[in-house]
Amino acid sequence: MVELAKLLVHRHSTLVISLVIITSPSTATAAVTRYADSLAAAATPRVSLLRLRGEDDPSLPAGNAAVSMIESQRTRVREALLEFTPTARLAGFVLDMFCTSMLDVAEELGVPSYLFFPSGAAFLGFTFHIQTLHAAAAESTEAELVFPGLVRPLPGKVLPSGLLHEEWAAASYRMARDFRKSKGILVNTVKELESYAVDSLSRTENPKVYPVGPIGEKSRREDDETIEWLDQQPESSVVFLCFGSMGAFRGEQVREIASALEGSGHRFLWSLRRPGEGGPWASPTDYEDVREVLPEGFLDRTAEVGRVMGWVPQAAVLAHKSIGGFVSHCGWNSTLESVWFGVPMATWPMYAEQQFNAFLLVEELEIATEVRMDYRSESEEVVSAEELERGIRSLMEDCSRKGRMKGFSDLVRGALTDGGSSSSSIAEFIGDVSNNDL
Repeated sequence: MVELAKLLVHRHSTLVISLVIITSPSTATAAVTRYADSLAAAATPRVSLLRLRGEDDPSLPAGNAAVSMIESQRTRVREALLEFTPTARLAGFVLDMFCTSMLDVAEELGVPSYLFFPSGAAFLGFTFHIQTLHAAAAESTEAELVFPGLVRPLPGKVLPSGLLHEEWAAASYRMARDFRKSKGILVNTVKELESYAVDSLSRTENPKVYPVGPIGEKSRREDDETIEWLDQQPESSVVFLCFGSMGAFRGEQVREIASALEGSGHRFLWSLRRPGEGGPWASPTDYEDVREVLPEGFLDRTAEVGRVMGWVPQAAVLAHKSIGGFVSHCGWNSTLESVWFGVPMATWPMYAEQQFNAFLLVEELEIATEVRMDYRSESEEVVSAEELERGIRSLMEDCSRKGRMKGFSDLVRGALTDGGSSSSSIAEFIGDVSNNDL
């Protein structure tokens, strides 16, 4: 949302954006607080920050509690915006996908609401089609499901994890219903990357879709020891393993990964993190000493060809010329970064819609190879070293998908240039917002 705000004010000289951040005791982590503080310090007259704090309801399940906490802030958001924008015309709301309860506030203020959808167009189409899939999903995860956003039938085994849990499934159905109440949806994708899905959405009676991606920082040089090590490696020789802000494995799986890397013979950079304490959604942390979880002697045997790190600057790593492949959890931001830098992927999804994204990358777009498409972190299944090694070898040694990824990279980079598809879509959105009261 922050990067989207920056992009919009850059494109329109009189646009003013107020960013509303709602936290609760469970979400106001140190990292979130530091980031909000940094935004406040760097705020410009045209991008301002409103920080509101709600309260958790321990009597509600996690999904319902989050929605309830946001809903409880509707009156405060309305009052804050009225106070915060006395000299500017309020043109509309752009809502996070979990904040659709604010649709009512926009209606009270007499302005339209738009949605920012941080995943891709195919998954947005899936979300709209989700209620009709409900019966089939409940019957079997072996079924193949056909819906408008994909060329190929979707295997039931790669349905988003949330649909397999009643609480989250019900929340998904509510969101799908509420999305349709918005005037338009800004999607973090590129028309050329998901042309079939974007065209499919344009033929429906759902809200207008604006493909405005990729949203986020596109290139960044980090002068740290990770980049210094990469500088010493041959071009396209290193496989990079990184599993997102919530990706972490237990000891047995860590040892299988280590065995696979050593057996593959390829150079590697591995972002290895400790699972968080305090529940399945606790944030991972860095190990004080990774030797405690790795096979004995692994670091010594691979010292010349590999690095095991904690947190790494992912965008800067993917931008480096020595990276030849990316073993990823298939989060959509990570996917777009990989496409932007033209780095082939191997899919190892964890949760949320990542299984869906893996299917899109392997079967629909054919720009990734598969470690797994249907892995789910909650299952605690152990993927064998042999299976992992096959995936790594395919990623690094099979060139059939590299050219296709490079072609998509060129298209995605062109989308945000003057006259590009995303640039034009952003201009169209700003024009629509500006003319809403005319």
